[in-house]
Parts: sequence; structure tokens; C-alpha cells
Amino acid sequence: MREIGLTILLLSLSNVFMTFAWYAHLKDLSTKPWLVAALASWGIALFEYLLQVPANRIGYGVLSLGQLKILQEVITLSVFVPFAYFYMKEPLKLDYLWAGLCILGAVFFMFRSKWGVA
Repeated sequence: MREIGLTILLLSLSNVFMTFAWYAHLKDLSTKPWLVAALASWGIALFEYLLQVPANRIGYGVLSLGQLKILQEVITLSVFVPFAYFYMKEPLKLDYLWAGLCILGAVFFMFRSKWGVA
């Protein structure tokens, strides 16, 4: 259980970096050439990988590859929605809720054997 908690923590932190690397340039570097944005994003993404690679190695010891991927998607959406709302000033939409519910369905199907439901 400790490995899963550590995996979730590291993936959450890596997702913060990933989200900024992928999308912050749309707001902060929109007037700069795309190459500047790409290089800045790569610099941020380095920190994402320094967290994501160990997270996946730790998680793969206790989770299947599919479970690890679905966990990553849940974390991605959990980080992206606040980022979009607070940082990018995007309006909250019900679409985020529906997407979240679909991902919860995916979580159920990927983890049901681990929970003894299958």
C-alpha cells in the first residue's frame, strides 16, 4: 500500500509539471516564437520526467500496466481541471464532470479484480 501512495504522490507532482509544460505557454508565451515555447516546455518537462519515471517504476511493482495508466489519467484530470480554471481562467463546464465520471468507470473496470469484484 505504501508503494501505491508514493506512486500517487509522485505522479501528482509530475502531472503539475506536465500540465504547465504542455499548456502554460499558451498563456505566458503566446507572443513568443513556438521554438521558445517548445524549449521552455522541455525544460519544465525534465522535472516531470524526474518524478514520473520513478513513480511508474514503483507503481509497476504493485499495479498492472493498465491500472497504472488509468491511475495516471485520473490524476491528469484531477490536476488539469484546477489548472484550467485557476491558472488559465477557463470556465468550469459540466463536460469535466462527465469526463470524470467516464474515467471513474475506467477505474472500476481496471481495479475490480484487485477489489475482489470480478
